[in-house]
Amino acid sequence: MSILSDRDILDCMKKGELTIENFNEKNLTPNGYDITVEEIFYQDEVVRDGTVEIKPLKWFAVSTKEYFKIGEELAGQIWLRTSWSRKGILASFGKIDAGFEGTLTLSGFNASDKTVRLSIGDRFAQTVFERLGSKALKPYGKRSAHYSEQRGITLEPPNRTRSEP
Repeated sequence: MSILSDRDILDCMKKGELTIENFNEKNLTPNGYDITVEEIFYQDEVVRDGTVEIKPLKWFAVSTKEYFKIGEELAGQIWLRTSWSRKGILASFGKIDAGFEGTLTLSGFNASDKTVRLSIGDRFAQTVFERLGSKALKPYGKRSAHYSEQRGITLEPPNRTRSEP
């Protein structure tokens, strides 16, 4: 496995191994891509415009502006940008599986004693792409595919039939 550089990410996009809809070159980092907030779910409300003030000790979720199509030989790690952790935001993310397609729903928690402002369009996390040692036998779409092709905040998987071999 190896982490993709900015050059590798652009090469993978040219080859069709990776698609990032709503790609913004300014979000490209030396070894990843910063993902931006499209929607914010906070206190049972979905916000699609403006800023949300996240109160202390409150949970929230965001969806990404970017829609990803990850090739069968790639995966992505998601990391909270340190500017948010310095404000007291805690988050735990997983991997983006080989073969995943869709936007991402990410959750966070304001662990600080201060209100934190989060705006639509803010860069919230970074995706670090890595090349697998070999092509996946069963990529995401052929395993669970619970969140395949999702758009927007998705807190529970839609009722889908699990793909079988």
